[in-house]
Amino acid sequence: MRLNDGDHVPDCLESFAAQKRIFNAVCFLLGGVKDKGKVVVGPRDSNTIPPDPVVRILNGVHEVQGVGTIFSDENGRPRLHMHAALGRGDTTTTGCVRMGIDVWQIGEVVMLEIVGISALRKRNLETGFELLEID
Repeated sequence: MRLNDGDHVPDCLESFAAQKRIFNAVCFLLGGVKDKGKVVVGPRDSNTIPPDPVVRILNGVHEVQGVGTIFSDENGRPRLHMHAALGRGDTTTTGCVRMGIDVWQIGEVVMLEIVGISALRKRNLETGFELLEID
């Protein structure tokens, strides 16, 4: 799929998957992202549960390449979990794009549906994560 300027990831990938009734997939993202995107770059410390996320706000347009999966949550909605490397000049930020990035000009996504499995993302009350369970 082609993403256009201003398209918001993960929303546009989850919406596309829901429209096409894709509930299990792997996704690849290439393109550019706008200034002010939010990327989770780790927990503040490894001992606090639920984790306190460290969020990096992008400064300027960045190149992006990401890989992720889509699996349904407990309400049957497709949910994206994608990590990406985002670069500008000599600096690269790597992390989870769950908090949101917006496409700058063009983005390309290859979404490959996974068939023949039963999988679900279930919220873990202790960590707050949606953990993947495959039957």
